[in-house]
Amino acid sequence: MVKKTLFQLHWFFGITAGLVLALMGITGALYSFQEELLRAFNADVLKVEVRAEGVLPPAELVQRVEAAQGEKVAMLWVDVREGNAARIFFTPPPGERRGTLRYADPYTGELKGEAAGQGFFNLMLNLHRFLAMGDTGRQITGACTLMLIFFCLSGLYLRWPRKALNWRTWLTLDWAKKGRAFNWDLHAVFGTWCLVFYLLFALTGLFWSYEWYRAGLNKLLADPPAAGEQKRGEGRGRHGPPKVDNNAPALVVDYDAIWASLKQAAGPGLAMYNLRLPPAGGQPANLFYLQADAAHPRAFNTLVLDPATGQVKNHDRYLDKSFKAQLLQSVYALHVGEYFGLPGRIIVTAASLTMPLFFVTGWLLYLDRRRKKRQVRAARGAVGAAGKAGDSWLVGFASQSGLAEQLAWQSAGQLQAAGYPVQVRPLAELGEPELRQANRALFVVSTFGDGEAPDSARGFERKVIGQPWALQHLDYALLALGDRQYPHFCGFARRLQAWLAERGASSAFSPVEVDNADPAALQLWQQELAQLTGTQPVAAWQPPSFGNWTLASRELLNPGSQGQPVYLLGLRAQEPASWEAGDLVEILPLNGQPRIDAFLHGMALDAAAQVQVDGLGETLGQALAGRQLPTRRDHLIGLHPQALVDALVPIGSREYSIASIASDGVLELIVRQERHPDGHLGLGSGWLTEYLPVQGCVSLRLRRNSGFHLPEGDAPLVLIGNGTGLAGLRSLLKARIAAGEQRNWLLFGERNRAHDLLCAAQLEGWLAKGELARLDLAFSRDQAEKVYVQDVLLQQAGELKRWVEDGACIYVCGSLHGMAAGVDAALQGMLGQAQVQQLIEDGRYRRDVY
Repeated sequence: MVKKTLFQLHWFFGITAGLVLALMGITGALYSFQEELLRAFNADVLKVEVRAEGVLPPAELVQRVEAAQGEKVAMLWVDVREGNAARIFFTPPPGERRGTLRYADPYTGELKGEAAGQGFFNLMLNLHRFLAMGDTGRQITGACTLMLIFFCLSGLYLRWPRKALNWRTWLTLDWAKKGRAFNWDLHAVFGTWCLVFYLLFALTGLFWSYEWYRAGLNKLLADPPAAGEQKRGEGRGRHGPPKVDNNAPALVVDYDAIWASLKQAAGPGLAMYNLRLPPAGGQPANLFYLQADAAHPRAFNTLVLDPATGQVKNHDRYLDKSFKAQLLQSVYALHVGEYFGLPGRIIVTAASLTMPLFFVTGWLLYLDRRRKKRQVRAARGAVGAAGKAGDSWLVGFASQSGLAEQLAWQSAGQLQAAGYPVQVRPLAELGEPELRQANRALFVVSTFGDGEAPDSARGFERKVIGQPWALQHLDYALLALGDRQYPHFCGFARRLQAWLAERGASSAFSPVEVDNADPAALQLWQQELAQLTGTQPVAAWQPPSFGNWTLASRELLNPGSQGQPVYLLGLRAQEPASWEAGDLVEILPLNGQPRIDAFLHGMALDAAAQVQVDGLGETLGQALAGRQLPTRRDHLIGLHPQALVDALVPIGSREYSIASIASDGVLELIVRQERHPDGHLGLGSGWLTEYLPVQGCVSLRLRRNSGFHLPEGDAPLVLIGNGTGLAGLRSLLKARIAAGEQRNWLLFGERNRAHDLLCAAQLEGWLAKGELARLDLAFSRDQAEKVYVQDVLLQQAGELKRWVEDGACIYVCGSLHGMAAGVDAALQGMLGQAQVQQLIEDGRYRRDVY
């Protein structure tokens, strides 16, 4: 359960914070070679001729640039050897941190022109540190940097293989893989390569994000002050302009004395110096200098001196520090890789550039999981009632993401089409009686992780595999789903096969192993089934088609709410339809007319122009209603209507929980209207709640979701959800009440009781009639301290334990963010991890979250 929870948090934080981290990685990489790139593109400004007589002393250099600029110098940054232009910062205006930056020839004092590209790199730095949003952006980047540490550690834990000492498992990429397997390989293998560097980025980047972190590093790493010396902050970043005392004396600077002190301290090995003057008199100046043999470009020595006399008050040498204090001073050098020389900078920059890879591959893996869930059991409608156990084919499945169950039902459909009776059962429901009664069986099983059984089949493996049962009468076939990126490919299926062979069962044909839903392997399975039944191979399996449904009603459920509007929609089928409580629908939404008009605006195209879509004639406007319309149209400008339609991808389906039961005569949905930051409505919710007219037609198909169906028998039911998650729970409650079951407990959360208690009259009516035994509500905005549904659950811990001891089943429906993870953590805290896992295996803890 810990691994599952970590996985949920890993992907959730990844698809939210991942975009910010990707932006930080790109901007950091672009900024990392700023100096070299600026010099390459501005050689006439930033490169100067090295003269034998050496650079000008600070006094003469300052005199010349101040005369040319007409402003006072506040900071000098001079390279005395390499022929680079000096950087001169002049006194900042009141309220500013730094003044004007000019480049000057340190050998002649001549001011140079502006450096092209400086503004671009300043923007990159601003985006990298603050997202160009000031202190708010700094808080966001700081939080995302903390998440990066979590990603590194949780990703390492989630990926940890059984053969941890095999370096190839960790570091090699199989370029022959395709689809999900290749995306996972990219995510995991490159993540391993970059792990150390990302931890380095995060642990050093937090230095500029949080004062508590900076203070902690100073306390941990800084050397104690020498006797009589006051301790100074190491590497302390300063935010905002320096504070100026209006009563302080005027600043007096003896550049000759400062230069003399610098030469005496640095000797002949001086390579660079940076003089930073105080804003007023009576304060010390800081003079940082770098030796030619310095450990790295940031290994500065520091002189703290009196600017009026050049007298040195403190001389802080890098090499005199302890190793930990050197690390503290080198935080920036570590962050950008300078600490390790040019190779380190290149490697760190490459690692930064790969940051978007994890955001993209993470999203692709997430969308793949969602797609598989939508396809689960699509072929069930083609499978009729089961025959007797002895003369029917037993089709057993074990599924983690839903694909194995979908394929099991499709295989059952193929057998039934050949005239054979079938019964389809999850492995969790199979024991000795079922296996002894069956003469012929198909097993469609997936392997989870590195050779493990899916969650639903853990009990089967523990209780069944290994038992000394005689199964010589059983003739079986095995379809194994797995992923070759794991060393124990199809490990669970192979253990099942070995046990069946050991117990005397005979295999009708060699097991078919499928790597990452490989179509060729699935086609081989279909062909083997066809030969087994003596029929022709069937065409490629297809999901059920969409039917036409009418929007019969639309009711606003939360008038006056602070949140987005929530609607109760009533839909009627044009042909008879049936479903079970807990099932889902997939809807094909269309773009609203405002979105189509905005897309066509300025493209010089007529919405009434005729085009062809799947062989049928439509107007351009009608065709665009069913296409994904990108926000950027640059690549589409100039296309004629048919080419435009052909270039756009059809809109995919949207998934919703059904909020009613078939006997109601109407299929109901509870949909929250989504609105994007730019004001546009979400595609699916906007179509259903705004643009689809009442009595209008919508394309819809039902999808069986047996993992959220009601339990058999009259066990008590604990229903937990928030927001529009009430939809799935409402259908379960309706089915229970229709069956006369009253031991129902609903825990529901939303914003405000006055506006957001969805279906309030119905829920309170059920409670008053005793059809709902308990109703516990959590309204997060009705008090100063936010209270969520998991908090109410914890308050009712004793009652929940009594319900569970009485055989209750727990159903959770609603948002994965916050609610589902919080409820899961609360249940583990109350019941213990082992009991929660047992509830999962027993089918007494089920979730439908999004």
